[in-house]
Amino acid sequence: MAPVTLIERQDVKAVNTGAKAQGLPLYSKRSKIFPKRASGEFRRLKWIIMLVTLGIYYITPWLRWDRGAYAPDQAVLIDMAHRRFYFFFIEIWPQEFFYVAGLLVMAGVGLFLVTSVVGRAWCGYTCPQTVWTDLFIAVEGFFEGDRNARIKLDASPWSFRKLRLRVAKHIVWVLIAVATGGAWIFYFADAPTLLKNFFIGQAPFVAYATVGILTATTYVFGGLMREQVCIYMCPWPRIQAAMLDEDSLVVTYNDWRGEPRSHGAKKTAAQGIVAGDCVDCNACVAVCPTGIDIRDGQQLECITCALCIDACDAVMEKIERPKGLISYSTLRDYNHNKALAKDPTTGELSPKLIRDDKGAFISNVRHFDWHILFRLRTFIYIGLWSAIGLAMLYFLLTRDRLQLNVQHDRNPLFVQLSDGSIRNGYTIKILNMIPEPRRIKIAIDGLPGAQISIAEMPEMRGRSADLEVEPDKLRSIHLFVSQPAQMLAKGQATFSILANDSQSFEHDTYAAQFDVPEAKK
Repeated sequence: MAPVTLIERQDVKAVNTGAKAQGLPLYSKRSKIFPKRASGEFRRLKWIIMLVTLGIYYITPWLRWDRGAYAPDQAVLIDMAHRRFYFFFIEIWPQEFFYVAGLLVMAGVGLFLVTSVVGRAWCGYTCPQTVWTDLFIAVEGFFEGDRNARIKLDASPWSFRKLRLRVAKHIVWVLIAVATGGAWIFYFADAPTLLKNFFIGQAPFVAYATVGILTATTYVFGGLMREQVCIYMCPWPRIQAAMLDEDSLVVTYNDWRGEPRSHGAKKTAAQGIVAGDCVDCNACVAVCPTGIDIRDGQQLECITCALCIDACDAVMEKIERPKGLISYSTLRDYNHNKALAKDPTTGELSPKLIRDDKGAFISNVRHFDWHILFRLRTFIYIGLWSAIGLAMLYFLLTRDRLQLNVQHDRNPLFVQLSDGSIRNGYTIKILNMIPEPRRIKIAIDGLPGAQISIAEMPEMRGRSADLEVEPDKLRSIHLFVSQPAQMLAKGQATFSILANDSQSFEHDTYAAQFDVPEAKK
């Protein structure tokens, strides 16, 4: 792992060397990057992850989940109109948004964990910018050819062939971008219904606006800006360094076995030069989607996609050298191996110091070992992530789906009836949080001799009342509690208002106050 070098671009160097005084431009034009098509285990892994993530994104809104006759059957639905979030068998209400916050915290801790173990793996494999950029580059390669063909086409004058290829490429890019924006809106309404209404012009304006915005951003970010989003717009490259340590795996050029470079083993051997394994073919540079040379060391632009590993391994195979000249490695192992390869007299790297007479690596050269995953930092992240997840799961499985809210009338606090009894009024809100109708019993506990009545149901009177509450609805009633004059307490009395569902055995209780005239205190 060579010393860390950040963005080494001509404009940055110019500023540092007094470019303004020398008359050089302060900013340089972006150099187009034409990544070569790679092949190998990491490229296959990226294809698999792309198919899985895009499949999840596009297919999920169309999955069905039977919740009964009173709830939508879309498996994943963010129902803004009714303020609900459905995720298969889970239903989240606005007051339960802390579950969503908990998931975001788990995602953050999980990202810290992954970064501390394998660097910017999120950026290299699963970040939406990476996934869609990979897809757009694949489309570009389909129409315009591989790296050399694209470079040649870009440099050539405009012709009918060039125009035809460019137009076809951009049409497909736009279609992908439209599909991206279109898939997003289906998470917020019934997908089949919205799809039909969208094409006949009856969908809400916000649906068309969302598709338009996401189409534009996907097309610009994935097709036109590409690596510029990762380098200049994304804050994560500037944060992730704080989560790396000497035992974090990052994509590394092992210069301890690659230097000094050569352009041919036979030529260097004939000259009596002991060269390293790197033949300076630039295959690692050609496949890089951000256009960097990994041999310059760790750089801000590197998204850890590992395509340079595939490219280098293919070259090593051809020249009959061991794979892993570029590999996932830790700083600790890199420093150990570099110390072995450094000539104590000259201070230069000498490959012969790390190989035996047969050309094999000496026994104390370190390679990847799974034990690096099991260290204090990873245990802390795993423990924190698991604790948050288990706590959320516990509260999710044990939560009541019946809630009672009571508000005492403030004007007036009480009313004295003609028979001398005192009546207090309360606004009762009963929340049924399941997609089925429920019969809820409202009762009081305490206040000897007191009876209840409901303004909307004047015929009901007693110590309790049964109410029908619609599925996934809140029902509000005005409850009166009356107590005979001879049983009034001398001061403010406390009693309980109960809500109970006999079928599910769920219940909720509210401790209420009963006010009486000052004369009775």
